[in-house]
Amino acid sequence: MTTVVREGLREEVLEANLAIPQVGLATLTWGNVSGVDREAGVFVIKPSGVPYEALTIDDLVTVRLSDGAVVGGHLRPSTDTETHRCLYLAFPSLGGVTHTHSTHAVAFAQARQDIPVLGTTHADTFNGPVPVTRDLTKEECAKDYEYNTGHVIVDLLDGDDQRAVEVPAALVAGHGPFTWGATARKSLEHAIICEAVADIALHTMSLSPTTPPPRHLLERHYTRKHGPDAYYGNPTTPAAPATR
Repeated sequence: MTTVVREGLREEVLEANLAIPQVGLATLTWGNVSGVDREAGVFVIKPSGVPYEALTIDDLVTVRLSDGAVVGGHLRPSTDTETHRCLYLAFPSLGGVTHTHSTHAVAFAQARQDIPVLGTTHADTFNGPVPVTRDLTKEECAKDYEYNTGHVIVDLLDGDDQRAVEVPAALVAGHGPFTWGATARKSLEHAIICEAVADIALHTMSLSPTTPPPRHLLERHYTRKHGPDAYYGNPTTPAAPATR
């Protein structure tokens, strides 16, 4: 039996997955996006190993949120499915999750370093550094590896949903970035921005050791887009990845 999801969710998840290679976030099939329907208790995700150029809406897999059972689709879901499920269960605000192996964000993950806040481009989206998790233990890798990957992100953020809203990204040590947002499309946008600020940070750090601008400047840039009195954008602005 196939679970019916809310109208437009499958189309949004397909569109977000197809955009991953278009915006340069993945090599081969190294990335996936999901979107959740909390009312139905399920999420929709890319199937494992299917090339983006061959991906269709019928290939998407629907997974039950409570136990990870496949309830729609004819293919195996992404191997990262349990990480997505763990994040959805931990953070009620999440509507979509994106995982990629984008070059510059992965470099920080492999170096076990946060992506630091070095300027307003970063502060426009992330209210603080993009943090990196601890390494998974041998036991965590041996059993329930993908779910435990989600757990180390949850632990990193202290299970704090508000913190997940303010910094909608994390780097899994030695692995790569996971990003999230209110929708699948928004989670992809945050993946694009995460990779961009990682790239900018590496260039900045290569030029000179540096410290962030004054905190009041960074806070101004974050709150003008995300604070209670935010004034960035217009109600009719189309939903599209943007950083400024």
